[in-house]
Amino acid sequence: MTLFALAMTMTTMAQGWPANYQGVMLQGFYWDSFNDSQWSTLEAQADELSQYFSLVWIPQSGKCNDNGWQSMGYDDYYWFDQNSSFGTEAQLRSLINTFKAKGIGTIADVVVNHRNTNGWVTFPAEVYNGVTYQLQSTDICANDDNGKTKTWADANGYSLSTNNDTGEGWDGMRDLDHKSTNVQENVKAYLGFLLNDLQYAGFRYDMVKGFSGSYVGQYNHDSAPTYSVGEYWDGNKTSVVNWINATKVDGTIQSAAFDFPFRYTVRDAINAGSSQPNWLKLDNTSVMADASYRRYAVTFVENHDTERRSGAEQDPIKRDTLAANAYLLAMPGTPCVFFKHWKDCKKDIAQMINVRNFAGIHNQSEYSKFSGDASHYAVRTKGANCDLLAVVGNVSKYTPPTRWIKVAEGYHYCYYLPNDANTAWIDLASGEYLSEQTATLTAVTNENAQIVYTTDGSTPTASSTKVASGTKVTIPVGTTTLTAGLLIGSTVTGIVSRTYNIIDFQPYDITIYVNTDQVGWSNVNFWTWGGDGSHSPKNSNWPGDKVSTTVEKDGKQWFTHTYTINNPSDCVNFVFSTGTGSPQTVDINDINSDTFFEISSETEGGKNKVNVVSTGIEELQMTSDELQMDDAIYDLQGRRVTHPTHGIYIRGGKKFIVR
Repeated sequence: MTLFALAMTMTTMAQGWPANYQGVMLQGFYWDSFNDSQWSTLEAQADELSQYFSLVWIPQSGKCNDNGWQSMGYDDYYWFDQNSSFGTEAQLRSLINTFKAKGIGTIADVVVNHRNTNGWVTFPAEVYNGVTYQLQSTDICANDDNGKTKTWADANGYSLSTNNDTGEGWDGMRDLDHKSTNVQENVKAYLGFLLNDLQYAGFRYDMVKGFSGSYVGQYNHDSAPTYSVGEYWDGNKTSVVNWINATKVDGTIQSAAFDFPFRYTVRDAINAGSSQPNWLKLDNTSVMADASYRRYAVTFVENHDTERRSGAEQDPIKRDTLAANAYLLAMPGTPCVFFKHWKDCKKDIAQMINVRNFAGIHNQSEYSKFSGDASHYAVRTKGANCDLLAVVGNVSKYTPPTRWIKVAEGYHYCYYLPNDANTAWIDLASGEYLSEQTATLTAVTNENAQIVYTTDGSTPTASSTKVASGTKVTIPVGTTTLTAGLLIGSTVTGIVSRTYNIIDFQPYDITIYVNTDQVGWSNVNFWTWGGDGSHSPKNSNWPGDKVSTTVEKDGKQWFTHTYTINNPSDCVNFVFSTGTGSPQTVDINDINSDTFFEISSETEGGKNKVNVVSTGIEELQMTSDELQMDDAIYDLQGRRVTHPTHGIYIRGGKKFIVR
């Protein structure tokens, strides 16, 4: 290939965002999601996520300054060292490769507006592919930190750039001068590393208000990502569109943008009144609403900056999470589902995505409002395969024409498909569930049809079990593949299939034991968080709950407290401290069984290390038959097992070893 042809190919690829794109994106983290967003934890969910999401945006993966605490990644210090609070570089590569093999593209969080330093103006030197990359003090904007950086630099013999910031300033870290050739070379090398070495699929640019959109255009034109989206945090649609246009190179848009106007439209509708929404506010404008730009609209209803955080209100949607997501997933643009919403409402959101995908809704689909007032909103979106009708709010206020057949419903939302879709429908999405479930079978057709189905994975035929539309099928504990089709005359058509793994999980208690002999603490505070969100200390202010209960084991005194594990992914995280909270230990994560901790006199980052000891792990002496009869044995993921082999298990809330 000639250099000219190569350049033309790269220019063609760098189009900001694919046209007619049908994928849905997941924001794979929330604020302080250090457990749920560990690379290994996300990788373990690849099979499930790949059924619903084409893209997963993960936290900034570069190493932040060695500061002794966990970081969400927005204080990035290293670009080529990919060992972060979410895992090692090896784990990151494994995650990206696994996602790619399952058909998921991983989106990198790119933080190049600003960068952390050692001291005021010193950046690290990094070597990649034999080349040393390092930013200099002269790469810092002249007006950084409202002139405070220049005052310090002048007093200490350093020079800054002569250029002012090309966007909004931010005092948190050093604002980079993107006019600098050195900054551009460093950024381009970094982006090439993310795409070509780590194998990311594309970029989410952080805080793009902080520098001119023309540089995002330049960087993308150079690296040619398939997907690029900028965080232009502004509720004004014209401002966001202007930024999208600012990324043009040779007249071609180089990046999509998060549709903050869409998000604020949904928020304003839901939060309109103290007691109920005003759904008519969904009429307000957004990038998605503009047919000329909806290809470049990445829509969302919540993210890590707007969510309600512990101790901080931020700007959350206050009710109707399901209705918000139902509207999001019925509309054009590329929807980005918030991780907390996915975790909390997986059953409903998965079903919404199933309907969206069946209809073939894409980022440039046309839509029209059918009905709307303060109490409800009904909208039809034209998909590549068929239309989808979504109703949110008080759904009883709108009765669609008879050609529409309901295929999904929940609190304040309904989805309908047209009767000429000619398909069977199963309203329970594939996935893992914690108890017996019920799936409703629906005939989406204008023909006189029965439904035939199987539960063993086989394709239904005219001789399979026959039922009427609306029949409910019980999904028992275990693995079941439910397949259904329309029986019209003697022909079976419109076949759909779902696979379920039903876990018979029972909540269990764990007991935490803490020994302080090595440090001589006379009391211990337990600061707790994580898991399903139910483990916060009763005393919500640091340092949490003062624990005074002790027991004696192996000749030692242990401070002890009990917690309930509520689901297979539940866990508790800890920081132990004494007095009013100092000294304290390092963070202890992902505890879901009885554990004995000894607080060490050794420190790391000024915090005491913690050793896990084997006290209390019992060696179970039972015959194979006795183990099979015990109905309360779980593996360390909380799954009930009837044939434990060698390993560690949980029984009666206690951890034990089978040898």
